[in-house]
Amino acid sequence: MAAGVSIMQPSLPPLVRAWFPRRIGFATAVYTTGLLIGETLAAALTIPLILPMVGDSWRLNFVVWSVPVLATALLVAVCAPQLGGAGNAAPFTGRRWWPDWKRPLIWRLGLILGSVNATYFVANAFLPDYMIADGRPDLVSAALTALNVGQLPAAFLMLGFAGRLVKRPWAYVTTGAASLVGLIGMMTMQGEWIVFWAGILGFTGAVTLILALALPSVLSAPDDVHRTSAGMFTISYSLAMVLSVVGGWLWDLTHAPIAGFAPVALCALLIIALASTVRHADHPSIGA
Repeated sequence: MAAGVSIMQPSLPPLVRAWFPRRIGFATAVYTTGLLIGETLAAALTIPLILPMVGDSWRLNFVVWSVPVLATALLVAVCAPQLGGAGNAAPFTGRRWWPDWKRPLIWRLGLILGSVNATYFVANAFLPDYMIADGRPDLVSAALTALNVGQLPAAFLMLGFAGRLVKRPWAYVTTGAASLVGLIGMMTMQGEWIVFWAGILGFTGAVTLILALALPSVLSAPDDVHRTSAGMFTISYSLAMVLSVVGGWLWDLTHAPIAGFAPVALCALLIIALASTVRHADHPSIGA
């Protein structure tokens, strides 16, 4: 399953660039909205609906959730040749596949996306224990729901604005600053306020995620999008996993719940610092 995800996600920016070269921002917002809706529905429906249907079998639960995945694969197989004339495009000769790790752009994009992923991973992993440590175990479900459902309004909003914002540094400065405010609010306030700030964190993270996912298609040459995308995802997930472990280690070391979120607070500052990256393209962009 993990191997499938590792193939699918880096392949989407090149497909967006090939199929919708003049609507990169919108197409990225569409598939990211689908991603967020899919993960939200799976989390929301598994326990109250799917598990009772399959006799509380976690194995059959995975089988049920595999059905829309297979349906999507069939849909792509049928419709892909008709999208944007991709099936008629002339093949590139001498195509290179391995990412050029010497390109600063790959590292900058990887750090931007990695900062978003790290914040989301750490928040989902540590928020339940953080609420328990705060003396409010009754708010665990509310906090996680706010974090994840808060992404959906941002995703729908980006359907209309992603194309306009993807190369605007101020958009990344704004979302990075809002994420930092959300994290500070979660770490300094208590009770229902943590739920509120978790929702803000989910919203701002989704906006940055959609914009970041569009960047390889916008900033790279047409035959280099796949390499940029692969390198960006490699760096981003590596950073997210490392910071998740570091956050847990700091919590264990200091016995302070707030320490678990400290590394991702730096991620918000990193997004702000790298915002100017979105102006620099390897080629003239033909659409966003």
